Amino acid sequence: MANKTVMTVLCLLSLLHVAKNDPQNESVDGDQLCSNTEENREHLYTDPDSLQDLPQTCTKTHSRQSKDAKSEDHLIRSFEDWSFAKDQLLLRTFPIDTEKRNYVRQVRDAVFSVVEPTPFNTRVKLVSASDDVLQNILDLHPDVVHEEMFQAFVSGNTVLYGSTPLSHRYGGHQFASWSGQLGDGRAVMLGEYVNRRGERWELQLKGSGLTPYSRRGDGRAVLRSSVREFLCSEAMYHLGIPTSRAATLIVSDDPVIRDQFYNGHPKKERGAVVLRLAKSWFRIGSLEILAANQETQLLKQLVDFTIQQYFTDIYETLSEGDRYLTFFSDIVSQTAEMIALWQSVGFAHGVCNTDNFSLLSITIDYGPFGFMDSYNPEFVPNTSDDTGMYSYENQPDVGLFNLDKLREALAPLLTEQQRFQMTKILELYPDIYKTKYMGILRRKMGMLGEEDDDAMIAAVLFKMMADTKADFTMTFRQLSELSLEQMESADIPSHLWAIKTLQPHEYFTKWLQVYTQRLKQHTKDSDEERKARMDATNPQYVLRNWMAESAIRKAEKDDFSEVKLLLKVLQNPYVKQEEAEKQGYGSPPPEWAKELRVSCSS
Repeated sequence: MANKTVMTVLCLLSLLHVAKNDPQNESVDGDQLCSNTEENREHLYTDPDSLQDLPQTCTKTHSRQSKDAKSEDHLIRSFEDWSFAKDQLLLRTFPIDTEKRNYVRQVRDAVFSVVEPTPFNTRVKLVSASDDVLQNILDLHPDVVHEEMFQAFVSGNTVLYGSTPLSHRYGGHQFASWSGQLGDGRAVMLGEYVNRRGERWELQLKGSGLTPYSRRGDGRAVLRSSVREFLCSEAMYHLGIPTSRAATLIVSDDPVIRDQFYNGHPKKERGAVVLRLAKSWFRIGSLEILAANQETQLLKQLVDFTIQQYFTDIYETLSEGDRYLTFFSDIVSQTAEMIALWQSVGFAHGVCNTDNFSLLSITIDYGPFGFMDSYNPEFVPNTSDDTGMYSYENQPDVGLFNLDKLREALAPLLTEQQRFQMTKILELYPDIYKTKYMGILRRKMGMLGEEDDDAMIAAVLFKMMADTKADFTMTFRQLSELSLEQMESADIPSHLWAIKTLQPHEYFTKWLQVYTQRLKQHTKDSDEERKARMDATNPQYVLRNWMAESAIRKAEKDDFSEVKLLLKVLQNPYVKQEEAEKQGYGSPPPEWAKELRVSCSS
């Protein structure tokens, strides 16, 4: 039986099980009303004077009309007709913290605490919204963003009738040290929505106020970090990288004090909130806290739920013991692929703690991330990371560390033999990562098939890029524009500025010859075909720090134009766009970009 289990696991290692979607698409019956259950929210709806200053909050109740909310184009045109799923799986499945008062505390024997978002005290403004998320996930017509009720909802100024907002309890290893209970310190999960495709999504507000897990924080988020999270969530999705999504970005005039670089210079910033979505917000730390506190029955319940909901093939085809092993092997494989994709676009997450690593292997919790400008394997986007633990080049190894912590968290559910088998599964991670990464590199370099020298060709290119500080994104993008004839003559057009940076390197001419010969092995592959493949793999645009900073500076003055422009550009990152080129998004970064810093302060 043990050998059969090992073979089952090994055979499934390379497969990515896609969770079957919940077939239900039920809505809450009755009226969709504003909630007046908290005293600190009540004044927003009962004091006429406050209503004049807060037009985005809900000023009246609406009775639902008996009509078909989903029109012929499948989009809901009024937010009054939108509602969460009738069956809230998380609320129905897991024990909820019995303490209903909202104060910082240690929580046991629960996965969630009931927490309502804290309303803003000042007028809120919609900075930007993702039409793609609204239409293709939430079934909403883009025009709903102008509705008073919608803006009240996405700002946390109201909750929908019948919904129970939740904050998640989890733990984690932060910078390789166990930190105990962490949890959603400024996030509230508003509810679960099942869309017209049968997909179940969890909607969460980030920056919505204090929770039992806020520790020493105030539960708020500021505009600069919220702009970055909003834009990067959508940018990563359109790059083809597994990620949480972002629907809206709201800003207020509520003052939030932050010491951005922890240097004793706090300043007042504006409070903001992002409505973000994921199929699940469970992470490695979700299991770690239960294992650490020996809440084994709850640990089993959470793991079984995750497998049943998101790894459906495993649940339906394997016995319990084999389920846990194959579940782990899938996460190993999918995490390796996610990090390989990060590396392929020069992305560094910045805070790769186990509480920031999703059980679904999607990128979550965008904080002090960064896309490299000049190639530097030691790139560290987070100024709070003094030792460079989460540098760009360390991310694959960090993934292994985090998966090992997942292995430890699952151990209480396994027999000794299964624990041994799980160790063997984890040992396959380096080879899985290398295989996936090399496959992506071959596509980025336009190579067809596999040759033994491919890794060497890539390694020499990276060596030249590091030595010359060549631009990571545009080196690969512009490589596609060289014809075989230009490569053979080493004739580099002047507009290919990233490749021109490489040209003075002592290895360049010889490397170009070797690379050209590798491409010529496939005689039927034309320059045009190769360019099309490479351009579909190498983006023209990524969310560089300087681009985000430019948008943030304008947004702080209530000019949201560049946030909206960046969202539009980053939704088509592989296509050269006239407006983006005018803004310099495809040009060498400005000199001031070298001075930018980001930190964990958000």
